[in-house]
Amino acid sequence: MGGQGVGKGTFARMLCERHDYKYIETGKMLRDAATTDRGVADIMARGELLPFEMLIKLVSQNIDPARDLLLDGFPRTLAQAQWLVENYADKFDIHVLYLNVPESIMIQRIQKRIRDGGGRADDADNAAIRNRLDIFWNTTMPAIDWLRTAPGIRFSDVDVTGPVDENFKDILTALEQ
Repeated sequence: MGGQGVGKGTFARMLCERHDYKYIETGKMLRDAATTDRGVADIMARGELLPFEMLIKLVSQNIDPARDLLLDGFPRTLAQAQWLVENYADKFDIHVLYLNVPESIMIQRIQKRIRDGGGRADDADNAAIRNRLDIFWNTTMPAIDWLRTAPGIRFSDVDVTGPVDENFKDILTALEQ
């Protein structure tokens, strides 16, 4: 978990190279859904979160309790975090990695994605970026704070402001604890 531009996708791919996780990248899942569902596309274009029931349905269809999972971009709200713990804490060893960087670095990394020709369509829209960051601070941080002390959950706060290779070593260390 973490804000926009912290490297969730980058580190998830690196982890998947080391372990056979079922990788659930909710952002990609939603972008794929947006190609066929105009309602999803409109919500995403505004930088908003999908309604709870719509997102839960998409996520739960992809969870296989027989396999280790790596969730990228989920949960994003307190209700989603509580749903995850209530429905899966008895099926999985849930370990939350909070990839922590200041907002200024999030913005720099989003801008770098744009300069490098990557990123998302709404990365080029400053209003959508600001909206996504506001949602992160106001909606996702309460979920992260709740997960820090949720029963049966392992939680690691990993500073990822440094170089990717050093950050990845810190992530691997956190996973071993």
